[in-house]
Amino acid sequence: MILPHDPTTLMYLMILSLVCLGSWANFYKLAGKWRFELFCFDFALGLLAVALILALTAGNLGFDGFNFHDDLMNAGKRQWLFGFLGGVIFNFANMLMIAAFSVAGIALTFPVGFGVAFIVGSAMSYATGPGVSPAYLFGGCGLLALAVILNCSAYSRLGVLKHENQARAGTARSTRRPSAMQGIILAMVGGVLMGCFAPLLGKAQSTENGLGPYSLMAIFGLAVVFSTFVCNLFFMNLPIEGDPLEFSDYFKGSVRQHAMGAIGGGLWALGATAALVVATAKGDTHLPQMTFDLLSKSAPLLAALFGLLVWREYKGGDLRVKLSTVLMLLVFAGGVAAISLASFYTRT
Repeated sequence: MILPHDPTTLMYLMILSLVCLGSWANFYKLAGKWRFELFCFDFALGLLAVALILALTAGNLGFDGFNFHDDLMNAGKRQWLFGFLGGVIFNFANMLMIAAFSVAGIALTFPVGFGVAFIVGSAMSYATGPGVSPAYLFGGCGLLALAVILNCSAYSRLGVLKHENQARAGTARSTRRPSAMQGIILAMVGGVLMGCFAPLLGKAQSTENGLGPYSLMAIFGLAVVFSTFVCNLFFMNLPIEGDPLEFSDYFKGSVRQHAMGAIGGGLWALGATAALVVATAKGDTHLPQMTFDLLSKSAPLLAALFGLLVWREYKGGDLRVKLSTVLMLLVFAGGVAAISLASFYTRT
């Protein structure tokens, strides 16, 4: 299988991962009026397709003679199970996140959801992983919590302003102010689950008979497709928004709508595979852990910038909303930097 041997290639792969993981959500926006439940089917199929393509190409090439099939057969069945369970947990979390940005937008969902996910993941790694600096780790978690609060405040304030403008124009559907809690709760619950799947992937790769990056993503993709059909029975019959859906509604979508979902899932798989390859680089060539953490945790910032600058999701906000949003981005970046710095130090 192809694994990089030099730091430059590792850096390029991490930049590729950052771009892919920070931009895939745009394809939900590009799909237009397409329910998130139906988008998730195409997302899962696109993710599996790219995972298998990478496994059967890059996973079978290289000069070491160790291919994708050998990697699967060498791995223990327990590692297969860890990889599959990680995919199931990720997918349910990701579906909640997609549901959140279907009602609240990317600019709210990614910083809030992944802020919570990074806090949960950091606490779990501190309790079970190698020693890191608690001051930097929990200082970073505190900054991420503050970023979540600032973003929720800005989003709630924006909803109030929009309702007041509609009331003045006589277009408001109700005199009651809209609640921002639906999107916030979905993002937070999705974030809690999102912070739990990474340790399972670590167990799937650990030990001498662990899965390699390409075989792990193939099993992960199968788990995502399987769990999408199971979880969507819940989301389609008890929808977050709108009327219940039938499976036949999936076939009513246009080619463009299906393509957007598949491309979104494929981009996610490409970005995730790139990060896994960097994390299991061959030989003694590895990126510093701080650099890896910094780049891998910056994707939510890129996604939030797309939501704010491209899709203008916070358009119409007053000075308070704009100030809270700018502070949120800065504080979130500071939190990611602090958590990344924590790996420089060991706790006693």
